[in-house]
Amino acid sequence: MKKKICFIVNPVSGVGRQKVIEKLIDEKLNRTLFDYEILYTKAAKHATELATQAVVRNFDIVVAVGGDGSINEIVKGLIGSNTSLAIIPAGSGNGLARYLNIPLNMKKAMEVINSSKETRIDSIQFNNEIFANVAGIGFDAHIGWEFAKFGKRGFSSYLKVIFREFPKYKSQDFELTFDGKTIHKKAFLISFANGTQWGNNAHIAPLANIADGVMDICILKDISFLNFFPIAFKLFRKTAHQSSHLEIIKTKEVIIKQPATIAHIDGEPIEIGNAISIKVNPLSLKVIIP
Repeated sequence: MKKKICFIVNPVSGVGRQKVIEKLIDEKLNRTLFDYEILYTKAAKHATELATQAVVRNFDIVVAVGGDGSINEIVKGLIGSNTSLAIIPAGSGNGLARYLNIPLNMKKAMEVINSSKETRIDSIQFNNEIFANVAGIGFDAHIGWEFAKFGKRGFSSYLKVIFREFPKYKSQDFELTFDGKTIHKKAFLISFANGTQWGNNAHIAPLANIADGVMDICILKDISFLNFFPIAFKLFRKTAHQSSHLEIIKTKEVIIKQPATIAHIDGEPIEIGNAISIKVNPLSLKVIIP
């Protein structure tokens, strides 16, 4: 019996690679294994609605064709179900795809779908939101908002926003309550990592495990322009955890208070409020991996 597979495509994601999806499916999807549908998102949060409907309609696999933001929306519709997430990376950073070793080449990513090897990973509750890869507050949340307004996607645009905003941004004071204790930290940014990286192989939590039932809270301390580049170097060398400027705490849940009201989840900017309750949902998402 064939499996039912639904491709959910963000037509404006990343840098435009999603435009070839229909031809790719026609050439590379194993039709002896799958019956398929292609659905296109029409607005923000539409992907969540489509993924939820796919679960109700008993699809075996939902394929996210897009970047981390598109994947995030689809994940919200699949959590706790028996429908698996597959990924054809078509975003700017592709953080979750890179962590799961999904090929960035779309034809090779389709071969992964044809093999249909499944595993389960954690997801993380972030107030009323859910994410699968990385969320953050502080500077990276600020950058997420500025990048959304920048008008042009891609890694080079992201770097332009970082270098424009870095000299102006000031570290903030945060309160974290976890494992029965409360601590206060002055930090440039705090990331909550399920996977290891933001995207583009910038690994903020090199030792994170996406299926271990805990998150890595990555606290980047007050930094200056002089030590920015050594830290950036370590991010791309997967050695950020060795930096004296980065503290990593592993825990199942945390309550954090921040002076700002913004955050990002899987790279997408959100209004979240001053208090955030964060909790790991162990092995709550089925995914297709190589």
